[in-house]
Amino acid sequence: MTFQSLVPNIAVPDVNQTVEYYSQILGFQVVNSIPASGKLAWAMLKVHSITIMFQEEKSFKEEYSSLHNLPIGGCLTLYVFVDNIRALYDNLKSKITLINELNITFYGMTEFAIEDCNGYILTFAQNEKQS
Repeated sequence: MTFQSLVPNIAVPDVNQTVEYYSQILGFQVVNSIPASGKLAWAMLKVHSITIMFQEEKSFKEEYSSLHNLPIGGCLTLYVFVDNIRALYDNLKSKITLINELNITFYGMTEFAIEDCNGYILTFAQNEKQS
């Protein structure tokens, strides 16, 4: 047995709004969606080697009944390794809700964090010493 990849499936209130945010702000492309057009129930997006799925909250909670009474969001953050973090920061900072400014962490990574249109936190990171 070999693990091949990890693709998060994230509950959101509005898949269309999420697709628009991730496409226009972060450069993701839709690789699959249900239905193919109109009000989306689910979509898979990809940019470079990163793939994320977004599913409408109601159908997500129907599929995973143990999550029925839990709010979406919670304590989930997505940690995204990037190249040229300073250029990415400069490009995004006027378009997004910034949670943590560009900084060097106690563990040596250069990072900044944003909040997406659903309240999820994305931390962008680069080990500039290895670049």
